[in-house]
Amino acid sequence: MFDLMPFDPRQRNLSNYFDNFEKSFFRNLIGIMGELETDIVDQGGKYVLQAELPSFAKEDIHIDLNGNMLTIHAEHNEENEEKDGKGDFVRREHRYGSFTRSFHVPGVKADEITADYTNGVLKINLPKSSPENPTTRSIELK
Repeated sequence: MFDLMPFDPRQRNLSNYFDNFEKSFFRNLIGIMGELETDIVDQGGKYVLQAELPSFAKEDIHIDLNGNMLTIHAEHNEENEEKDGKGDFVRREHRYGSFTRSFHVPGVKADEITADYTNGVLKINLPKSSPENPTTRSIELK
């Protein structure tokens, strides 16, 4: 009988239902718009980060490194208009999108990071820095 309830039985409190409404709404909206999905591959001496950004112009993609935080931001604005002979709109479309994703990238050589954007795929090469070996020494007691 309780299986037919329209909301989660663990949310019997009406205030909990409304608290979670915003989370549910935006989770579905993100699913429609998509996310900036990435693949990160360890290739021995470097990490390679790949992200698919179809239909973005190279000028619309910005990559920043602030300390150990790498941030990718892409913004897309497109407007299409078709008018008839009188100047009235027959069709008018607008498409806007923005993606931002940050990665914590300790242990990479910041001055050797390179990026390439070809055929809608962003590829960032993150060369690894050599690990610092801890030094061992004896300490004399006095």
